[in-house]
Amino acid sequence: MKYYSLLVAFLCFVNLNADAQVYYNVLKYGAKNDSSKLATQAIKKAIDAASTAGGGTVYFPAGKYLTGAIHLKSNITIFIDAGAELHFSDNFDDYLPMVKSRYEGVDVTSFSPLFYAYKAENIAIKGRGIIDGHGKKWWDFVEGYKADQPRSKWQHLFDELNKGILLPDEPKQMTRGFLRPPFIQPLYCKNVLIEGITIRNSPFWTVNPEFCENVTVHALTISNPGAFAPNTDGINPESCSNVHISDCHISVGDDCITIKSGKDAPGRKMAAPAQNYTITNCTMLSGHGGVVIGSEMSGDVRKITISNCVFDGTDRGIRIKTARGRGGIVEEIRVDNIIMKNIREQAIVLDMQYAKTNPEAVSERTPRFRNIHFSNITGEVNQAGYLNGLEEMPIENISFNDINMEAKTGFSINHASRIEFHNVQVNTTIGPSLKANEVSDLTVNGLKTYTPHAGVPVAEFRNVSRAFVYNAFPALGTDRYLKIIGEKSKDITLGNNNFRQVKTPVVTEGKVTEAVRVISGDPLN
Repeated sequence: MKYYSLLVAFLCFVNLNADAQVYYNVLKYGAKNDSSKLATQAIKKAIDAASTAGGGTVYFPAGKYLTGAIHLKSNITIFIDAGAELHFSDNFDDYLPMVKSRYEGVDVTSFSPLFYAYKAENIAIKGRGIIDGHGKKWWDFVEGYKADQPRSKWQHLFDELNKGILLPDEPKQMTRGFLRPPFIQPLYCKNVLIEGITIRNSPFWTVNPEFCENVTVHALTISNPGAFAPNTDGINPESCSNVHISDCHISVGDDCITIKSGKDAPGRKMAAPAQNYTITNCTMLSGHGGVVIGSEMSGDVRKITISNCVFDGTDRGIRIKTARGRGGIVEEIRVDNIIMKNIREQAIVLDMQYAKTNPEAVSERTPRFRNIHFSNITGEVNQAGYLNGLEEMPIENISFNDINMEAKTGFSINHASRIEFHNVQVNTTIGPSLKANEVSDLTVNGLKTYTPHAGVPVAEFRNVSRAFVYNAFPALGTDRYLKIIGEKSKDITLGNNNFRQVKTPVVTEGKVTEAVRVISGDPLN
């Protein structure tokens, strides 16, 4: 027994010493935890020491630290302990020299991100502490900038370092020459972990991995002050592969989580897709969108799952957006088990005309949305859904399954093909539950509302072709179920519906040249 106790004590001693060897306490390298002195160089010394040893954990014990940009190296973990706060300087010079970066899908050289890593592996930022970006000075500079005022030294430096860069179709931000830095931006990195910390007051996008592989973002709290903090998106993984986002709580001044892959010609040239993302168990409060794809998606976005999330108070729920000129494809997206409440605009948006443009011939500039599927969603929203394709490139192969919405208005669909609704209930305050315009191959199975309106159909088809409406069982008091408009409406089939409680099951208006086909003996009067 005596020898066993000695062995245990020896092993504990070895473990304690092993731990001590891999932790690099920034206080030992000259940092002050009373924010009395800029700690940038002390933190750099700790990172360099850990890197020289092959890697380790740079440790911040409780206290307040003032710092400029922090650059990580391979095999480095930044550990911010409970009670520790990193306060980033609002002196723009503390983010020089400028470094290779990406800004809204365009590759540039600009201010260093607050946390930055370039071509590093096995890096982490974790703990239970707080990092504060003190973004107000950055926000105020951008919001107050006038085109006719003298250019600052930072703008002149940006101009010098970015001669000849490939610009997007609308280069206004680039030519302004003052691009706020993201808070956390690993660039071309592998095996990235960001976990547990609270992040607030980001100058720009908050967590923004670019061209990274195997990224895990877990249990973050992100808080940027709403309308006062422009473009402060929460988590924006761009052109990454194998991204896992879970258990985060986000309230920001723009979109909560956004997936991107480059903008216009610069994005198409890089051709780096955002792919293999999982987003789960997150809550989103203030923000323009809960989970958003685009509008910078020129390098393609594919194989994305979004599940088990709550959106409460965002402007929109799920939003996928693009415009002519982007090019790229958004495809293989699945959204499941979502609750939305207090959504000020739409629950679901697929908009290919985010910027209003005129039709053009299909080319590499033409974006595509296809193979996108929504299921098990409940919501209290302003509008249930808005799908808006292009005349030359309709949205294609979209399905809605087991959806229950309380909404002012229902689904509106324009320029789309192969759209399916299965067991969808939309209780509207005004208007139809579903309006479809210029849609082909439309399946409507069991669409219902419990708030029918006098003289208003449950579904309105305008210039719809090849549609099948079945398993309808309208609520008592339904005046009209289906209204068909437009001379291009044709090949509309009804089957296995119970219209006995409907005053007028189907009405037509205008030059509807082809009669509705009825199977299974549906009563239409």
